Amino acid sequence: MSVYLLPAFILLNFLVAALRRVPVFDAFIEGAKGAVKLAAEIFPYLAAVLIAVSLFKDSGLASLVARWLSPLFRVMGIPPELTELIVVRPMSGSGSIGLLTEIYRQYGADSYPARAASVIVGSSETVFYVAALYGGGRIKKYRGAITISLIATFAGTVISCLLCRLF
Repeated sequence: MSVYLLPAFILLNFLVAALRRVPVFDAFIEGAKGAVKLAAEIFPYLAAVLIAVSLFKDSGLASLVARWLSPLFRVMGIPPELTELIVVRPMSGSGSIGLLTEIYRQYGADSYPARAASVIVGSSETVFYVAALYGGGRIKKYRGAITISLIATFAGTVISCLLCRLF
C-alpha cells in the first residue's frame, strides 16, 4: 500500500490543480526557482560546517577531545567506547554512522555499547548541520538555540545510556 501512497498524492495534487485551473507546470517552475534561490543562500553556510567537521575529524582533534572527556563521561555512566561518537554526533551524521558501524564491528550489535550507541544516534540530531541549514544566513542570533540543543542532546545521551543499562 505504501508504494502507491506517494504517486496517489502527486496525482491528487495534479487533479486538484486541474479542477482549480492552476497552471501546474508554471507553478512547478516557480517552486523550482525558489528552491534554487534557497540553495544558493544556504550553500556557503552548509559548506563551512561540512569543511569544519571534516577538519575536526581528520585532524585527530575529535579523538583527542574524546580522550579528554572519557573520564568525565565514565563518571556519568557513559561507556568510554562512546565518547568519540558523542563528540562527533552533533556535527556529522555520516561521521556518527561510521563510528556506530565501527562500534558494531568491534563490540557486536547486541552489546551494551552498541545498543547505547544506536539509541544515541537514533534519538539525537546533528545540531551544527541543522543550524547551518536552517539558519542559512537569515538567522543571526541562534547561539542560545545551539547551546540549548547541545545540552538537550547530552542529557538525552546520559538518559539513553542509563535506559540501555537497565533494559
